[in-house]
Amino acid sequence: MKLFVSEGNPHCLKVKAALEVTGVRCSVEYFNHEEKVVPFLNRPAFPALLLPNGQYLFSSNTICRYLFEVNGQECSDVCNQWLEWEATVLQPALLQAPQKPVQGKPSGVSQVLPGLLNVMDQSLSKGGMPYLSGEFLSVADVVLWAALHPVLSDSSLALGEHKCLKAWFDRIAVMRSSQSGFEKALQGNGPQAMKSHMQRQPTPPSTQGNPAESEESERVVSEEEMEATALKWSKGLDACAPETEKQHPILPQEGKRNILLTSALPYVNNVPHLGNIIGCVLSADVFSRYGRLRGWNLLFVCGTDEYGTATENKAREEGLTPQQICDKYHAVHASIYKWFQIDFDFFGRTTTEKQTEIAQNIFWRLHKNGFLVEDTVEQLRCEKCQRFLADRFVEGTCPHCSYPEARGDQCDKCGRLINAVELREPQCKVCRQTPEIRSSKHLFLDLPKLETQLDQWLDKSTSTGDWTSNAKQITRSWLRDGLKPRCITRDLLWGTPVPHPDFKDKVFYVWFDAPIGYLSITANYTSEWEKWWKNPQQVELYNFMAKDNVPFHSVVFPCSLLGAQDNYTLVNHLVATEYLNYEDTKFSKSRGVGVFGDMAKDTGIPSDVWRFYLLFVRPEGQDSAFSWADMALKNNSELLNNLGNFINRAGMFVTKFFEGRVPVMELQQEDKKFLAVVGWELQQYIQLMDKVKIRDALKHILNISRHGNQYIQVNEPWKKIKGGDSERQRAGTVTGVSVNISCLLSVMLFPYMPAVSQTIRNQLNMPHSCINSMLRGTGTFVCVLSAGHRIGTVSPLFQKLEPDQIEALKKRFGGQQRPSTAQPADAAPAVGPEVKTEVGVDAEKAKELTKAVTEQGEKVRALKAQKAEKGVITAEVSKLLDLKKQLAVAEGKNPEPSSQKGKKK
Repeated sequence: MKLFVSEGNPHCLKVKAALEVTGVRCSVEYFNHEEKVVPFLNRPAFPALLLPNGQYLFSSNTICRYLFEVNGQECSDVCNQWLEWEATVLQPALLQAPQKPVQGKPSGVSQVLPGLLNVMDQSLSKGGMPYLSGEFLSVADVVLWAALHPVLSDSSLALGEHKCLKAWFDRIAVMRSSQSGFEKALQGNGPQAMKSHMQRQPTPPSTQGNPAESEESERVVSEEEMEATALKWSKGLDACAPETEKQHPILPQEGKRNILLTSALPYVNNVPHLGNIIGCVLSADVFSRYGRLRGWNLLFVCGTDEYGTATENKAREEGLTPQQICDKYHAVHASIYKWFQIDFDFFGRTTTEKQTEIAQNIFWRLHKNGFLVEDTVEQLRCEKCQRFLADRFVEGTCPHCSYPEARGDQCDKCGRLINAVELREPQCKVCRQTPEIRSSKHLFLDLPKLETQLDQWLDKSTSTGDWTSNAKQITRSWLRDGLKPRCITRDLLWGTPVPHPDFKDKVFYVWFDAPIGYLSITANYTSEWEKWWKNPQQVELYNFMAKDNVPFHSVVFPCSLLGAQDNYTLVNHLVATEYLNYEDTKFSKSRGVGVFGDMAKDTGIPSDVWRFYLLFVRPEGQDSAFSWADMALKNNSELLNNLGNFINRAGMFVTKFFEGRVPVMELQQEDKKFLAVVGWELQQYIQLMDKVKIRDALKHILNISRHGNQYIQVNEPWKKIKGGDSERQRAGTVTGVSVNISCLLSVMLFPYMPAVSQTIRNQLNMPHSCINSMLRGTGTFVCVLSAGHRIGTVSPLFQKLEPDQIEALKKRFGGQQRPSTAQPADAAPAVGPEVKTEVGVDAEKAKELTKAVTEQGEKVRALKAQKAEKGVITAEVSKLLDLKKQLAVAEGKNPEPSSQKGKKK
């Protein structure tokens, strides 16, 4: 590896400190600020890390995290949260502070950072731990220490009351590795070495905390802006467009923005967990609802991916046929998405005649155009199961990063694609036997032959469309490594049959077949499906997915369609999320860890609250985590005390003080300024949503209600209503303006919380037409409820989540509960039992598991001796416990302990 740094760059200080702390072997080269070292970037980027596979990392925090992972220290959820806070909150403030001492003036820390230092000090104090994420030094400690070092190391600065923060800072500062990294990064010149770097940086505006949550007073509103907003406001209902109902089938229309929107097809045999839901269908649903409010002509399709060995295996487990499994779990998925209010135009499936017809047509066109090649490949075959093993049914050690649980097609840790035969120590996931390598003849998609066409298309699509950064990076890494022929056939039974006579005993590989499901599902929705899928001149295609699906949507599937040469619509906007974890671990149905879609409705928490929280923590830029404590906090603070409080107060004032009718409003300058601020927040919301920044846009909804609460609090209409005529008039204006802001909020909330949005509109008796007007263009904020309008019955929108309720749910989904077979309300019971209740002794397997338990125990002890990160140790301990349970079953014993202290039945 090679690390490229520039002298005096504070971000290079982070990676140098991380390099010294981890001790990872890596050469370091120094450059000046203006040199370009990353070949595919047209700007200087420091620091940059060249990986052994030729890829580059050029985010300082990503490089630090990578160095720690190479050293065997995974990043915990707490650690990830600190890294995000450092990048989005601390760094904007730090950009100002160093400029003052560097230029020979007093440090700006006391003006810029006190609130942020309080956050860190309180966290360290509350946790009672020496480091930010626990007992051991983590990448978050190194990154934040290095970020703060240039300002906190100033001898003239006293941290004063921040005792815990000072102890933390000094604890890291005295480490030899930290001192060495600092000296090397600044070449022995101290903070003064940053002068040349900082003088080249633009001075940022003064902000503190989250810019989206800045105070109203921080933004200057001009007289012209106030008057323009007031004029638009006064137009009232005349600005509203008439309400239009969806007419099926939805087809592209001339002169309209036609959007075809897909969500990655969920595997039919898996019950989706919260991470699956936010990564695909929920994010797509929010954008779909928003697009319709914008007036776009939009078709939203999805369905279950039903072919493959995973389905065959699930059928064998449950004693059903593959088709019965598909029917059963398709209904499970449909039921879950209905409860989450996912508003598909059509939710289909891939086990249809249309799927066979379209997939085979694309196959023959690829064959005719010379983009398929034959080859003999080595495959893993399990003799005990008497079958070739599909990629996802073999597991072993990754040949690239040594991750012990890599699948036969891809490593979840390093992201590299793998041929199953490359795995070290492979195991059949069904029986845990070691498979043998056998030969079989297959067909391949000739990706190298299509690479030039793909390159040209990608350059245009990624430059003109809204591709998330991870989608671009993953796609570039595939192209940088060079494309290789990709097998499109498999030795399976359950799949779309290959129509070629020489391969009649094979089916299409699921990742050739499954994306074609988008086309066949649309074809089952309308016979005029080609108007969407063979119409790139009129149609924009949005794909929503998690990051692990990116290569198949950005490389493999586009190559299939390009090679077919049939004028197919290719993706214009590829929107990929990172991963959502559960608390400090991963979702696991088998271990009873995490909330799955069929369980959420049994918690008593409304689906809109689930939607809100999942969207609030949507993993847009990096992995995030679901946390029960944080969900309760966001519900109680943002929904109950902020948003719900404002809307309820506004409506209750109308009911209590003005007999249920909106009062006359006479705007003063203060009101016009408030309306201008709200209008600005609306514009920011629209700009972010247009770019599919769903999580960031949500913050602007909450900002408006926060401004609204301040507006009410300052004007005190409950007091003024008791005064003279002028004061009563003032109370009426504030109340009328506030209840109209509630109308706007109901529209902005609709993509996120459709049921709550409808409740607000019902309570305020809003005109049906206004929901279709406010988000058109750059945003139309008008007076919807004019004087004299009668509102409906007002009641609270949200309920508090109590600590004991949350604690009970956390315990329930923390691994104590036994997994259950998902059943839709109207589904027939499974023919066979899902879990055997009586287990016989398996001496051979017990012997293997005894060895595995011993090895895993040694691994855990070694990690503890090395003082590895707590999250890493916890994960390995979980594996050990799982192995012990498997051993107990193999020995014919009860895998559950005879008694569990403190466990309540």
